[in-house]
Amino acid sequence: MLELLCSRRIDALKPVMEAEVKAAMRESYNLWLKKKNGFSEMNRWFGNIALNIMFQTVVGKRFFSDGDVNEENERIRKAFRELFDLSSSLAVSDCLPYLRWLDLDGKEKKMKRTAKEIDWFIQIWLEEHKRNRDCGSGERKQSQDLMDVLLGLVEEGEEFDGHDSDTTIKAMCLSLIMAGSDTTTRTLAWALSLLLNNREILQEAIKELDTEIGSERMVEVSDLKKLKYLESIIKEALRLYPPAPLNLPHESMENCTVGGYDVASDTRLLTNLSKLQRDPSLYANPLEFCPERFLTTHKEVDVKGQHFELIPFGAGRRMCPGISFGLQAMQLILATLLHGFDIVTNDGGPVDTVEQNIRAFPLEVILTPRLTSHIYVQI
Repeated sequence: MLELLCSRRIDALKPVMEAEVKAAMRESYNLWLKKKNGFSEMNRWFGNIALNIMFQTVVGKRFFSDGDVNEENERIRKAFRELFDLSSSLAVSDCLPYLRWLDLDGKEKKMKRTAKEIDWFIQIWLEEHKRNRDCGSGERKQSQDLMDVLLGLVEEGEEFDGHDSDTTIKAMCLSLIMAGSDTTTRTLAWALSLLLNNREILQEAIKELDTEIGSERMVEVSDLKKLKYLESIIKEALRLYPPAPLNLPHESMENCTVGGYDVASDTRLLTNLSKLQRDPSLYANPLEFCPERFLTTHKEVDVKGQHFELIPFGAGRRMCPGISFGLQAMQLILATLLHGFDIVTNDGGPVDTVEQNIRAFPLEVILTPRLTSHIYVQI
């Protein structure tokens, strides 16, 4: 919280976010110049940006590009895609633990293989950071990545609750990469799908961008505070499709009574955010995609844990610590995309938004530049 997710650190990361988004825009523009069809798979597009932002933040590296054919980078990409898929999948042994030893669906074998592959990469990056520190080539603290900061804490004698420092550092870095990239990708995929199925809302968002940003430059982080309609779109997407529909597991610390039910201490608790945020007593037409509600009837409702009718990041002491970081990244990526390209589905029809894992099906669209060419060349 103090070293990575504080406002000072987030401000320092603005150039990283802007650079990664602009790099993705430039790649898409160059692809359009070559093929003139602008075909893009948006889950991969959003995922590459989110992963690059998190990798630069956590380990000081970027890996993912649609034009990148580097074999090692492809290995890293594949390992992390498998990690994200496995982390949200259901194994037979989750329901029937006594059959775990059979590993009927092969999930445990895949988990072990993926864990070994990712640990191998992170160990290499950790050793590289250690060598850089030993030879005095580390940068000043304010420009260091998280792995540098954690190594610095070890040198200062900070203890990690009795655990091996290398293991703790690797686990923390991996957790942050996962939390900051997969949830961002899912939310953006849902938001774009909803916009493509509601063209009048999409046009209103573009109108706001043209008014506030103009047509002579790309969106910057400093512009986000002016984009109120775009902010309401992100809120509405998070309301309808929270990244973790049942939140993360929590545990009661003492005996208590909730809604007339006695809950014993040490009880595993899951919060059904999807049902809570679609409650008809809280929202009119709760299944409808209506960003305007957060500019009118629910104008004062935010997503920072103060209003329980909208808590996609949780609430209280155990809410997501990266909320400011995540919101800024999502708003910048979506705003830049909508401002820079006209977007239609391949067949011109709606996107299938049957509730299931959004990454299970490709979100394929056609991107056509809507700004003058020199803007894409300059970035």
